[in-house]
Amino acid sequence: MTFPNEFIGYLIEYHGRRDYFECHELLEEYWKKEDPRNMKSHWVGFILIAVSAYHHRRGNFAGAEKTAQKALIIFETTSASTISSLGIDYEKLIQIIKKNIQLIHNKETYRSINLPIQNEDLRQACLAMCKQHNLEWCQEKAVISPDIIHRHLVRDRSEVIREREYQKKLRHARRK
Repeated sequence: MTFPNEFIGYLIEYHGRRDYFECHELLEEYWKKEDPRNMKSHWVGFILIAVSAYHHRRGNFAGAEKTAQKALIIFETTSASTISSLGIDYEKLIQIIKKNIQLIHNKETYRSINLPIQNEDLRQACLAMCKQHNLEWCQEKAVISPDIIHRHLVRDRSEVIREREYQKKLRHARRK
């Protein structure tokens, strides 16, 4: 069984580095190539799980709950076989998301959660990559750098800004 490299990268960032912002970035690019504009895609569901964890860790309970709820809706309307084909235990994933929504709703402090990987080949591939990058797999009490916790504040947005300006010019040109 083979898995998309981007998904493996997502799992490494999620469980090894706990860099949820990078999870979002990795999988968003893949989603845009594989299932563009499908906001109900299971890829969007995984992106939203990472975004929820990012918000939760930063104390943004409203954002964390909203994104977790959206992820739950996506996964509940996705076939179990689709999620299982990615090496993830579908039933456990749904349980984890529901439990996490409750924790967030109760404004409980963020704790790392692990996605339920059921495929041993996938787990071994992730462990090997973590080892290669000197990351500890599924570390519960990892000390996370503020640069990772507040990643959206320190990232280079020059490309995004250039693209927005370009799109603005295109819209303006069309109006003439």
